[in-house]
Amino acid sequence: MSQETNTPDFVGQSGIRSAREQSIKWLLFGCAALSVAVTAAIVATLLFDAIDFFLEVSPVGFFLGTEWSPTIKEEFGVLPLVAGTLFVTALSALIAIPVGVASATYLSEYASPQTRSIIKPALEILAGIPTVVYGYFALVYLTPALEWLGLPLSTFNALSASIMIGIMIIPMVSSLSEDAMSAVPDSLRQAGYGIGATKLEVSTGIVIPAAASGIFSSFILALSRAIGETMIVVVAAGMRPRLVPSPFESLEVMTAAMVQLVTTDIAGGSTAYRAMFAIGITLFTITFAMNLASSFVASRYREEYQ
Repeated sequence: MSQETNTPDFVGQSGIRSAREQSIKWLLFGCAALSVAVTAAIVATLLFDAIDFFLEVSPVGFFLGTEWSPTIKEEFGVLPLVAGTLFVTALSALIAIPVGVASATYLSEYASPQTRSIIKPALEILAGIPTVVYGYFALVYLTPALEWLGLPLSTFNALSASIMIGIMIIPMVSSLSEDAMSAVPDSLRQAGYGIGATKLEVSTGIVIPAAASGIFSSFILALSRAIGETMIVVVAAGMRPRLVPSPFESLEVMTAAMVQLVTTDIAGGSTAYRAMFAIGITLFTITFAMNLASSFVASRYREEYQ
């Protein structure tokens, strides 16, 4: 938190300086307020149309229904979409979390400054690749390669999409985890070396536990990103809702269902149209809860060093 200080006026321009500081202060406040206003407007838009949807469809039928077919049978059970979303997110986490933490450990504890200056920007390039390119790569190259290895995959499958989502979020896990590990004081490392611990023992027994809150926060933020991913699953995973998803077959996630509703010939203002907003507010609630959990864990287990 910043504190205002009284600076001696040596040149007699205190009035001009004060006005300039006040204008900068209000400009920055306007930027922050704009961000909050945009967020509130998006949530309100989702919420108002979702309420109209739930006036026509029972919330119990929506949240506990096991069949999703809004345009043909007018079935609005969201459980198959939630199951597909969580399934893809879990598979991608199995790839991103171990690889991301291992990369962060190497960058923080093993790599020289010159090596880190090369590898870290190169790793973060993965975050700049358009997600539709990931989806195309999964469909055209990854799925045939996995089939060549003997896996019984359909053309659209959850495994390829999950692998590419996992690769996509590796930079988020590795970068945030590396920042948390780098913030651990060297005195803790030196204490470990002083009692005869190896570099691996110091890394896994001292540095990673000391940075656990930051590492866990990176997990939650990365998984929130994976839950909201759209293009990869639309291109590579297909659009077939399944209550019990399989990695080898097509499935449909919540974001893909929203894309499908937008691209079909449903009338604006219809129940199927409003279902898109009901899915949106459900997805927002899930990611918001995960962010709250991340903030709680970060504040609960944060280590402060002097």
